[in-house]
Parts: sequence; structure tokens; C-alpha cells
Amino acid sequence: QVQLVESGGGLVQTGGSLRLSCAASGRTFSSYVMGWFRQAPGKERKFVAAISRTDGVTHYTDSVQGRFTISRDNARNTVYLQMNSLQPEDTAVYYCAASTDSIFVTLSAVTYHYWGQGTQVTVSS
Repeated sequence: QVQLVESGGGLVQTGGSLRLSCAASGRTFSSYVMGWFRQAPGKERKFVAAISRTDGVTHYTDSVQGRFTISRDNARNTVYLQMNSLQPEDTAVYYCAASTDSIFVTLSAVTYHYWGQGTQVTVSS
């Protein structure tokens, strides 16, 4: 079992920044592909960003490319999402997720086996 705990959400004005963190349990964190997803009210959960296990390969959805940065610290069992230039449309519950059997970065939610409880990000206009 892998437990994921997100933190760092909150209320920010348009153009502001937030840094989300996701702490994972377990001794094999470096073997997980990690991702961030978000779900706005009344909408489906959508992919935001993902990072490979050890070589730092990343992938972003187009709408956050250049504004968000995903990173990880395998020694601390933690993945981060630095969010800059936030816009009202970024408002959502953000979830981190772990894929325990993917070799490469994966964008599909069905390939992630463990999920955090989510953290609310609200961007005011």
C-alpha cells in the first residue's frame, strides 16, 4: 500500500503562486511514476503533470506548460508542483497519484493506482 498526503493548497489571487507537496509512504518511492491531476467543480478529473521515476522526465498538459513545474525528491519521498501565474481556471481540487508499474511517464488516470485525498486550490479574479 502507498499512502499519499497532499499539502500546500489555498486561496491566491490571479497571477500568484502556490507550491503543492505530496508526501508518500513506503520504501520504494523512487520506483513510482508520480502525477498531479485536478478536478474542478462539476467536471472530470484531468491530468496536469507527471514525472518519471529517477531521470526527471516530465510531461504537462498544454494549459499549464510554462507555468507549472513538477519535481520530486526521492530522498524525502515527496513530489512537488510549483504553480506560477495562476489563473481562475486553475481553481480545482488537486490530487497527487502514484503509478507503481509504469516504466514511463503516463498521462492516463487509470494507470495510477494510488491517490491522495486532494488539496483545494482557489484562484480569485
